[in-house]
Formats: sequence, C-alpha cells, structure tokens
Amino acid sequence: MSASSSTFSSSPTSLLDLRDETFDAAQLGTYNLYLTAGPAGLRIGVADVRRNKFVVLEEYSAPSATSLAGQFRTLAAQHDLLGQAGWNHVRLAVQNRHFTQLPQPLFRAGDESLYLELHHAFDPGHETVHHYTHPGLEMVSVFAVEKALAEWFRSVYPTGRLIHQTSALLEGIIHQSQQATPRRLYLSIGHQEVTILAVRGKRPEFCNTFAFTTAEDLIYYTILVMQELQLNPDQDPVVLWGDLMHHSELFTILRKYIRHLKFGNRPLDLSYSYRLNEVFEYRYFELYSLHLCE
Repeated sequence: MSASSSTFSSSPTSLLDLRDETFDAAQLGTYNLYLTAGPAGLRIGVADVRRNKFVVLEEYSAPSATSLAGQFRTLAAQHDLLGQAGWNHVRLAVQNRHFTQLPQPLFRAGDESLYLELHHAFDPGHETVHHYTHPGLEMVSVFAVEKALAEWFRSVYPTGRLIHQTSALLEGIIHQSQQATPRRLYLSIGHQEVTILAVRGKRPEFCNTFAFTTAEDLIYYTILVMQELQLNPDQDPVVLWGDLMHHSELFTILRKYIRHLKFGNRPLDLSYSYRLNEVFEYRYFELYSLHLCE
C-alpha cells in the first residue's frame, strides 16, 4: 500500500457537518471549542460565548486501529478549525472506562494514580492521569487519558482543559435537576457501553460505565442498578441519551422492561442554531454539556 493510500485510509470520515451561517471563523476569540473523543470517533462543537449558542456540530467516525491522537492529528491537518489557536476556551472530554470519583475532602493532589489503580490497571508508559473538580458538588473525578492524546492536546491548546466524559454528563444532568427531585436514573449509551447515573435532587448517588455487546446485556445492567438503588422499573422514570434510534433493538428492549422511559433533552438555558435541529435532541448531550463545565 502506498503512503498516500495509507494516510487516506486512516483519515476520520465525516458523519455530520452542521454550521450556522452566523459563525465567523475570523473571530475565534468569541467562541468556545468543545471536543469529545472515544471508541466511536471524534465530535466537535463550537459555542458563541456572547449569545450562549451552539453554532457548529460535527462528527467523525473512528478509523480502525488508529489512536485518538492519530485521529486528531490527521483531522487537524485538513480541518479549518481544529488545531487553530485563539479560542476563548477549549475543552476535550475523553470517553473510556478508566475513571473513578471520590469526595473532594479525601482527594490529595499528587495521589491521582493511587486512586485510579484501585479501579484500573494504570499504564504510565501509555497513559497519563488527570483530575477534574466538580464545582459545587464537592467531588473529584480522576481518570486516565491516552498519553499521546494528552501530549497532542497540550501542545496545540496549552490552556485547554481535559475532562472525562462522565464529568460532562454529570454536569449536564445536575444542571437540569431540581433541588427536591427524588432519586432518578439516567442512561447515556455509547459504542458498546452505557454510563448509568443516579441523581437525587442535585446530588449524584451512583455513576458507572458498563461494557455490553447485546441488548440483553444492556437491560441486565440497567435493571441490576435499579434494584441496587431500590428503583422500580414499573414505576420510576428513566431518562435516556446517546447513540441509538427510536426503532433500534436497544431502545425496544429498554422500553419493554422499563415502563416510564423517555429521551432526554439538550442542556437547558443554552441556545442552538436551527441547523442543529437536524439531529435528535437526545444526542450529543455530553458535547453540549461541556459548556457547563469549568
């Protein structure tokens, strides 16, 4: 295979490209750049800081056997926004199962790898460990990131912020929760994995990500968590976000066993370009929720 064809085969494939006509690439300082990276590929969002409005949404599939850092480098070489300097803020959320959460009073900077090793076989040769403090929740998320990805991100966006995708999801859910709301379950479905969160009022009570290969696996983990939290699939509502369709096997089996299942909305109190109405509101929730992170 020639070098040119090899490069082409490893390039991320565009799945979605939505831009508002008001977006001005010559004024990047008035916009925030949001990125997510995971097994399914890369996503890009741009929000107008002045109007609190999302004006760009893009998605790219992941080439097989290509690292996240490799995907970003390849895409940045041919993309008009990715890799550009001058943004107001840049945040990258990483999707993996290599994370843990602990109360802020128990967290001590410098011990991140010790906390993570209780849940993940941390590989310092290929990973770096990071943490994110959730403002107002007295909670810290500790997570591992592909080392090459972290190095690429720091070199391109020195002041950018690395976040775990569960932190963005949690901030989005807390933002929508009411103070007196009883315990409620939330699902975010990604590529062969589901993140399950339980929130009471504005306090998280459970957060974990489970790998699954079949629809039966998905409903097993969901019902198991509901039972552990004393939630009733026939009575208690479950809110759903993620990469699935109304007619998919995953949604069909969830609806079969959970009576009050509903799709979630986009984060409230934000505006969205009319162009983004081309996609379902329950998709890209974590990407939008990066606007609520610090």
